[in-house]
Amino acid sequence: MFIRNDPYPISPIENHRRREKGVLVYPVYSRRSGGLSVGINLFPGQKCCPFECPYCEVFPFAADVVFSCKQMEEDLRAAVAAAREQNVPVKDICFSGNGEPSLSPDFSAALKLADRIRREMVPAAELVLITNGAGLLQPGIFSLLRDAAGSFALNIWLKLDAATPQWYEKINRTAIPFEKLIAAIKEFAESAPVTIQTMLCTVDSKGPTDEEAQAWETLMLELAAAGNIRKVQMYGKARPAPEDPKTTALPIEYLEKRAESLRQALVAANIPVEVYP
Repeated sequence: MFIRNDPYPISPIENHRRREKGVLVYPVYSRRSGGLSVGINLFPGQKCCPFECPYCEVFPFAADVVFSCKQMEEDLRAAVAAAREQNVPVKDICFSGNGEPSLSPDFSAALKLADRIRREMVPAAELVLITNGAGLLQPGIFSLLRDAAGSFALNIWLKLDAATPQWYEKINRTAIPFEKLIAAIKEFAESAPVTIQTMLCTVDSKGPTDEEAQAWETLMLELAAAGNIRKVQMYGKARPAPEDPKTTALPIEYLEKRAESLRQALVAANIPVEVYP
């Protein structure tokens, strides 16, 4: 039987590897959050994701632990309280973890609970969901996320790594049809605000083609036309992955060049484009 360490350790970590030990809540210093992010892991027992991205940092593991809202509440309150005691601002409470959070049967209840705790303890913090968009293909989850973006001010960080079927096959490796996922993302971006996040790295020593880069920028412009893009986050490979060296980091100059091109294209829309190498 998996046994948690008590009292719950609230020492922020530089990466997310602690979640592979079966924890439900894990404080982490986040580049994109700009400080302390308190992560919520809905899959503490094993990885559960319809994508098999070769850059994914989740190593193979198994833990004899299951998610429960009761345990999540105890751990989340403890993590936030510890941060406040240490005068460390909590930038956000973030659903991420070992898979696609929106596909967990506990997601709806956990989301409501996290929002309540956030409002009580750290109202200045954001509530964030990091998602690959797979849940958008299910009408119930689509509606839940759309409504949560309004009622909970949920900041949805929506993964969009590829704009061509060829690169999608390499960088995301999923059975979900490319056209179907892109259509769902476009539809959602018309109904709720999203932050687009894109991983830029090599796969088998090759980065995105010029065709892919142009198609991605065109797709960003199409999404921006919907009027609900909060920002675009372009980030590089910064953590070890089980399949290393299948994927490697690209030069920061490449990320900056892609970002600057998009900034120029989006200048009228005034949408921030951020780079995290």
